[in-house]
Amino acid sequence: MGDLDIQNGKLSAEIKNDLIKRLRRIEGQVRGLQRMIDEERSCQEIVFQVSAVKSAVVQVAMTILSYQLSSCVVQELVKGRSPEQAMEKFAEVFKKFY
Repeated sequence: MGDLDIQNGKLSAEIKNDLIKRLRRIEGQVRGLQRMIDEERSCQEIVFQVSAVKSAVVQVAMTILSYQLSSCVVQELVKGRSPEQAMEKFAEVFKKFY
């Protein structure tokens, strides 16, 4: 069946578990940021940690978006829409991220 169930757009258990692990790691990083601020750590240290959190969140989003692209395009083509219409629909989702 692969990483994505094309019929309903669901992520595979493997990808879902990976995303959950990443999100838990991000959760820990955010708690660490709270401690850093509470401990009055240097601005440079805090900004470096914020940058790491931002990168991790972007990676989660890009993983989800890549599977959304596959699913969305295939589903729209199956419905008889043109590739352009399928990409327009994906672009709507992508724009919400950025």
